[in-house]
Amino acid sequence: MFYKTAGKRLFDLLISVIAFVLLCAIFILVTVFLYFANQGKPFFVQTRPGKKGKLFSILKFKTMNDKCDDHGVLLPDALRLTPIGAFVRKTSLDEIPQLLNVIKGEMSLIGPRPLLPEYLSLYSKEQARRHEVKPGITGWAQVNGRNAISWDQKFKLDVYYVDNVSFWLDLKIVFLTLKKVIIKEGISADGQATMSKFEG
Repeated sequence: MFYKTAGKRLFDLLISVIAFVLLCAIFILVTVFLYFANQGKPFFVQTRPGKKGKLFSILKFKTMNDKCDDHGVLLPDALRLTPIGAFVRKTSLDEIPQLLNVIKGEMSLIGPRPLLPEYLSLYSKEQARRHEVKPGITGWAQVNGRNAISWDQKFKLDVYYVDNVSFWLDLKIVFLTLKKVIIKEGISADGQATMSKFEG
């Protein structure tokens, strides 16, 4: 009970502050490279729902440019992914800025990934339970398939995490995440740069 009410926040603060300090040089270097690759826009800021659906601004490195077709419509993700962006995504370096969201208390290191606000009305009652905890940089669904599994599987894994939050589960997810980052597994859904859109 202590871990859920206070220990998890202490865990988040301790690890995220240490990680950000250690990764500060990489953070600056990637920011510079993406600044030039994305016409002065190294960061991607987007509104996402957090705990209890409360909206916040998530911060990530911008891995895709804003190129559009002849009609002004954004090109598919795979066509907008820049070479440096592909490297940043493959190595999961695009997640580093979210450590600031964790430090601010908007996110946790471990939890269901924050999705788009437009999905809120599409969730079933069971799927919506993923918002009973803070969203995370990584989570149980990410270490069990990430973008390579179906939405239904992902939501079931998210709810499993909500029902089983513990220090040991979080520690297990941390180590499994490091393993997946090293072997670069499950980063994209088949044939796509990102997960396909959730239709409900």
